[in-house]
Amino acid sequence: MTRYDNDEERTFVALPPAQGRGFAQTWWGRAWLKALEDAAMDTAQVKTGRRLARAGAVGAVSVRPGRITAVVQDRDRTAHRADVLLERLSDTQWDRFVDMAIERSAHVAALLDRDMPPHLVEDAAAAGIDLLPGMGDLEPECDCGAWDHCGHTAALCYQVARLLDQDPFVLLLMRGRSAGVVLDALQTHGSAPGKEAASRAEGVDAAEAYATGQVLPPLPVPPGLPEGPGVPPSLESEVAPPPGVDPARLALLASLAATEAHRLLADALSRRDVGPEPTVAQDAVRLAAGDPGPDALGRLGEGSGRTREELAVAVRAWRIGGAAALSVLEEEWPVEGDTLARARAALDSAWEEDERPRLRARANRWTVVGAPHQLRLGRDGRWWPYREEHGRWVPVGGATRDPATALASAALGAGDEP
Repeated sequence: MTRYDNDEERTFVALPPAQGRGFAQTWWGRAWLKALEDAAMDTAQVKTGRRLARAGAVGAVSVRPGRITAVVQDRDRTAHRADVLLERLSDTQWDRFVDMAIERSAHVAALLDRDMPPHLVEDAAAAGIDLLPGMGDLEPECDCGAWDHCGHTAALCYQVARLLDQDPFVLLLMRGRSAGVVLDALQTHGSAPGKEAASRAEGVDAAEAYATGQVLPPLPVPPGLPEGPGVPPSLESEVAPPPGVDPARLALLASLAATEAHRLLADALSRRDVGPEPTVAQDAVRLAAGDPGPDALGRLGEGSGRTREELAVAVRAWRIGGAAALSVLEEEWPVEGDTLARARAALDSAWEEDERPRLRARANRWTVVGAPHQLRLGRDGRWWPYREEHGRWVPVGGATRDPATALASAALGAGDEP
């Protein structure tokens, strides 16, 4: 096999903009970005770098042992040379890495497949070899003069995460060995394990499965909607049907099932926009709604900045309507312009003139004068019923487009007259 020089340099052409996708799809790509995001002193610079990388402002990336380099353009098209340094492994560490890898056929097979399973990285770390960078291991250098990670070096790191997704050997080159040298060493010293790996039983190594248990792959692209329902197979046959089976009725049932399946798929695809990812505070409520136990509830409340009572009310809202109900509970926003006009029109038309309750408005909340009932308007135009309990406003039902229905839910929930 051809041997490669350890100082090999690889240059990757500029990648296209990354709108609509994450920068790291693999677990090792995400670990690379975590080293950047955990160590950067200025999170604003990290966000700037992410925007620059997403916009395609990072030029060709040069990778060589101990250093990555690229030219990054600011929004005003000013170009800066950005470098990120990563400590090279010593020859002794590389020897230990090869010895460690050939001890397990799964390691050799994974590397031959351009894969980097978690158990390989864990075994390397146990042998004193840190393949992935940790906090502070990515050292920035930029001609803009920043002493810490700037937007340019952060953009370079985000772009490299995409390269690592494609080929984890990019990381090994940064650590000091090219793909050719690593594979040459593995095949020279571990030809027998390599053959064993080729015939190993199907499945996933238990250590790898455990290590990746919390790393979820990206969701697949939603399926497209066919133009119409599928056509069930023909039931015409020269064989007589069994007693009690009517082929015509069975064909009709299959056709109706196909039509219903098409309708359900169309409905699901029309609602596939699930909104932004939940915040930490929102996710704490979601977890608390699963009744994790008193100790966990205490930690969730403390971590999300809520008292035990506030967390209980937030859980109540979540169980009623998820993130939308939680937003209505905890966010007060001004109702103005067309939104205010539509709200007033809905309130005016909800009751007859002599039956309309007196409402006192504040922001998106309308409180019934003289009664412990309240209406809250969500940003989607739906009304949520609230009732005052022990000096605190709590949700008592789901949202509806009709404010009168929502207010009746609040009154009936308390046993009052609607």
